[in-house]
Amino acid sequence: MPAQPKSVPSRRADHVADTREALLGAARTLFASRGYAATGTEDIVSAARVTRGALYHHFRDKADLFTAVMEQCAREMAERLIEQETRRAEAEHQEDTWSLLRTGFQSFLDACADPDFQRVVLIEGPAVLGHSAWDALVEKHGYVLLEEVLSQAVAEGRIDPLPVRPLTRMLGALISEASLYIARSEDQEPARADAGAVLDRMLTGLRRARED
Repeated sequence: MPAQPKSVPSRRADHVADTREALLGAARTLFASRGYAATGTEDIVSAARVTRGALYHHFRDKADLFTAVMEQCAREMAERLIEQETRRAEAEHQEDTWSLLRTGFQSFLDACADPDFQRVVLIEGPAVLGHSAWDALVEKHGYVLLEEVLSQAVAEGRIDPLPVRPLTRMLGALISEASLYIARSEDQEPARADAGAVLDRMLTGLRRARED
């Protein structure tokens, strides 16, 4: 039987998806290079080669588009770090959950140097949408995984058996502040080194006494 021609609704759906991706891509580039305030909707639609009507079909306003870009940057960073740390654990035959977490925290601080993530998520995000937006991203992309890893570290006897839920929140706040400290520093290389040293020293305080 000959292949059926692609349906009109399917082509329309593809076009809609392509338009949204074009808007996200253009907005991400502009927000990362110019910042939110200096980027107008005309700049975005011109770079995406779409109409203003297309922008408002997909997003309520510029702030809604920025929220989608911020979410995209955060999701990609979380996925990249998980993949990277999984490969590292396999290559180094590491099975110690707590050591993997400490390494993962340092990798996250390294990732704060990523231009898109740093400008869009760490700098512009809280300024444009408030700290609640950052908290929502951590809630969505960090807390669940962190709580699972901490529970495993407790089960392995690597850290003291503290209540995991508040421990998750406090460590999440710690890593968040460390990342913001790096992003807002005028000299980021020493800021990264200092933040990493302080973070890891604080984490060592969670180890079971018999391991010291």
